[in-house]
Amino acid sequence: MPNFKVINKTYKFATRGEIDFIDLSDKVQEEVSSSGIKNGIVHVFAPHATGILVLTENDYALLNDIKVFLDKLAPKQGIYEHPSNAHSHLRSMLLPPDKTLPIIDGRVEFGTWQSLLFVETDVYPRERTVIIQVMGEQ
Repeated sequence: MPNFKVINKTYKFATRGEIDFIDLSDKVQEEVSSSGIKNGIVHVFAPHATGILVLTENDYALLNDIKVFLDKLAPKQGIYEHPSNAHSHLRSMLLPPDKTLPIIDGRVEFGTWQSLLFVETDVYPRERTVIIQVMGEQ
């Protein structure tokens, strides 16, 4: 496999606090385009205990529905032993911190309405990082 290549990039960004959505779709496509990889996969990983990645429609009403959904699953005012942000950790346990997408002809293959969103589940604004690993053939 002489044309097989692996590229690792780190992307840093800031969130505004609890249940903030950051669209990473364009950044991931930018890294795939600059990698020169034509066919393969891109794996995006958020190395955080209170951050998740979702593939969904980036629609204001839907994002509000996601906020309500997460609050029902792990309410902020629940009775927890962990101080201050147990609900944030519980929310991040329910959804994965990573996604893998196919690359075909140098483009990330998103579904018609899909965007890759980082969801901040912690209670405060944070500096966050995702690792974007592009793998495949040139």
